[in-house]
Amino acid sequence: MQPLPDSFIAPKCEQAIEILYQDEAILLINKPSGLLSLSGKNPANLDSVHYRLCQDFPAATLLHRLDFGTSGIMLVALNKTINAVLMSQFQQRTIKKSYTAILAGQLTPLNGSINLPIAKAEFPRHAVCLQRGKHAQSDYQVHAYCKSTDSTKVTYLPVTGRTHQLRIHSQAIGHPILGCDLYGTVHSLSQAPRLMLHATSLTFTHPITLQRFEGVCPSPF
Repeated sequence: MQPLPDSFIAPKCEQAIEILYQDEAILLINKPSGLLSLSGKNPANLDSVHYRLCQDFPAATLLHRLDFGTSGIMLVALNKTINAVLMSQFQQRTIKKSYTAILAGQLTPLNGSINLPIAKAEFPRHAVCLQRGKHAQSDYQVHAYCKSTDSTKVTYLPVTGRTHQLRIHSQAIGHPILGCDLYGTVHSLSQAPRLMLHATSLTFTHPITLQRFEGVCPSPF
């Protein structure tokens, strides 16, 4: 998630954070679309996932972020020791994620892998760059076509976790995510009231039990 420009003021998010799972070490939550993961530098952007959670869980730390418009599952550590254990899993890429997205147009083939390197571009954007980009891979599977809206529902399985990766890869193959303000077209942006990207599942090794643990947060679309 890219830091927001100081001039950006996030609209008030009325939706609550849903706690999907809780124990002595972690939380799994459902982040609503339209809520910052972390508070911004601008005092008007105090409201965020982290700010809200710290009201009830003062030692909570975010292990990863979701873009402002993205909804779905997030993993939260409830103390510094657990944070360190889980951050190691993120760094070693043993944590697996899936996302649901609605893309403009009719995507073919039914499954595939997008391998296009990503680099920083003019703030706040990133872009595909073959010369200086970092390796980025997004696997996908088509679930359904909607002829009436000329769109495709897909599951994304990102292998890497670059900033804006799924949004950039969707744009690069000619099928931007509906409702995407940074990487869409005027038409694809107008086709949805929000960014149609949702973090659906997250699988990791539980830091206490050491068993593989899958959290699921069904897509609202």
